[in-house]
Amino acid sequence: MKSKDRFNLAQWVMETAKKCGASEAAVSLNNRREIEIEYRDKQLDKVKESVENSLNLDIYADQKYSSHTTCDLRKETLKSFIDEAVRSTRYLSKDEFRTLPDPALYPKNLERDLKIRDSVYESVDSKKRVALTAEIESAAMKQSDKIISTTSSYVDMINHQIRMHSNGFQGEVAATLFGMGAEVTVDDGQGGRPEDYFYARTRYFSDLPSAGQIGEWAAQRALRKIGQDKIESGKYTMLVENRAGSRLIGMMRGPITARALQQKQSYLEGMLDKPVASEKLTVIDDPGLERGLGSRLFDGEGIASNYRVIIDKGVLKTYLIDNYYGRKLGMAPNSGSVSNLVFEYGDKSQEELIRDIEKGILITGFIGGNSNSTTGDFSFGIMGMLIENGAVVKPVNEMNISGNAKEFWKQLTAVGNDPYPYSSQKLPSLVFEDVNFSGL
Repeated sequence: MKSKDRFNLAQWVMETAKKCGASEAAVSLNNRREIEIEYRDKQLDKVKESVENSLNLDIYADQKYSSHTTCDLRKETLKSFIDEAVRSTRYLSKDEFRTLPDPALYPKNLERDLKIRDSVYESVDSKKRVALTAEIESAAMKQSDKIISTTSSYVDMINHQIRMHSNGFQGEVAATLFGMGAEVTVDDGQGGRPEDYFYARTRYFSDLPSAGQIGEWAAQRALRKIGQDKIESGKYTMLVENRAGSRLIGMMRGPITARALQQKQSYLEGMLDKPVASEKLTVIDDPGLERGLGSRLFDGEGIASNYRVIIDKGVLKTYLIDNYYGRKLGMAPNSGSVSNLVFEYGDKSQEELIRDIEKGILITGFIGGNSNSTTGDFSFGIMGMLIENGAVVKPVNEMNISGNAKEFWKQLTAVGNDPYPYSSQKLPSLVFEDVNFSGL
């Protein structure tokens, strides 16, 4: 179905919903194709292709709200689907805050090209996909005879979405995504099976690392875990690898949402324009990055996505306010979600930060654990490497870190110059002092 036809269908659905009794309506038409390839034990293990054509309809009827989805886009069946959706909505309880966003919140300019669709997508064929996964596995297996298992993967996706609201919003998104990765398991000679991985996700095929690099990096990460063990409990300097830090950022993202504030589940309530972290932390939501994995002109509610500083040198500058909970709080919506997170970066690489640490732990990943958005308390399992006198000396695991986010973020003492390129969160390496580790 061509773009013009999809817009016409969305318009027809919206008008039909109004005729059936909806006060307002929002329509989203999605067309998505995804292909996955896996290679294991020197042979093709999985080939999966999925194509989705779906319609999502949000109904607002006399302060009542419901959401409905169908994959049958024929008008003759959509008519009864829409009628039933409106009628069923009338059985719900009234909620005065359920309404479409104010049209003033919609983007004024939808012409900007964020370059999130790669034109070469159609030229990548299945032969190429399979060859890449085989190359990843081969590169990984060449790294050591201690490797006992490798699973390599390739994925690509193209998505086209049209969104339309009955109060004036109309937007379109076309985006691609490419990904490659590997999981590697090794024999540590003591009965253990350490494993690790490396995955890369990009908007453009040409931005991916080579298949050989991915296989090599995944294998080397697994091999360096041989000999991992607990070490003594205590307070250590903690250096968090750039790709691992998203778990920590998640502790802060939840509590600054309007939902958490309205439900009294945020330890950051009342902290706007107050220090919540050390001066080393500046976090920016930048939806305009070209080729960015989170780049967008509008969010899932049609609200314009704008550049905004979330934390400025440790000071909380904004909450994430969606339409519904914003109305409940009496706060102006500014989007309840983030796009690309970027940071104010330092001037040292991870290697240089390691050389500055006398005794610490490099965190390469988190395992399990939890954080309490109401109190700020947290506890996470970790895996990583022991640092002594500016050098990595051995791998560690089966340890936990714990603390309270209110104080934890004030222990941030250094930020690296190495933003992770394969995520919408461009996190650098982060250094924290005096973190509680439990081990032996």
